[in-house]
Amino acid sequence: MTALIVLFLAAVLLLTLTFLRRKSPAAFRKIEAYERLNRAIGLSVESGTRLHISIGRGNLFTARGGSALAGLAMLRRLTERTSLSDQPPIVTSGDASLAILSQDTLQSGYRAARAEDQFRLTSGRLTGLTPFAFAAGTLPIIRDEGVSANVIIGELGAEAGLLTDAAERKNADLIAASDNLTAQSVLYAASQAPLIGEELFAAGAYIGAGASHEASLQTQDILRWLVILAILGGAVLKFLGVGF
Repeated sequence: MTALIVLFLAAVLLLTLTFLRRKSPAAFRKIEAYERLNRAIGLSVESGTRLHISIGRGNLFTARGGSALAGLAMLRRLTERTSLSDQPPIVTSGDASLAILSQDTLQSGYRAARAEDQFRLTSGRLTGLTPFAFAAGTLPIIRDEGVSANVIIGELGAEAGLLTDAAERKNADLIAASDNLTAQSVLYAASQAPLIGEELFAAGAYIGAGASHEASLQTQDILRWLVILAILGGAVLKFLGVGF
């Protein structure tokens, strides 16, 4: 019963806040990684270079699918914002379903920007189905295809070190995050502005993907404070000897 109440409350908050955010955009704290990403987008368009977006190898039908969805949401917005560039973004993934979805997301992004003629099916690539095969297939893209910025968001493991090393050797910007602890430790050491923990799921809100993304962040904050208040209230009642 409690779970249903929480789900209902979350749904009501999400719908209400989405409506409010359409009228007045929210103000969020600055996250350096997203500041760097916004600058990298502008620079890539101006310099005629391209973005490389890797959405990892998470399966959407498992618990690891959340980070892949965050990556896809970011991909659509990045596609819209780079639609004027001479060099379209390249998307890599390590899962067959993700590769298909990345191609569809690229196409929908170009369609939203009224530049569908620029869509190329080969811009969404499946580079490998195992961790190191995925990394091996991605490395040539980072090195040889005029990439000025790498956005790596999704499920990765130790192979993330190979990708960050390649980006460093090319002196390319790196914005990276993962829901895997091994990858997080690698990315924290390698990235100049790492995304930590749930900052991964804030991507859509910080790059202007829509009011629903902003509302989801505020909904999380409200639910988090409600949980904190419930814990503190329970502790106080327990201290006063009130039974449950």
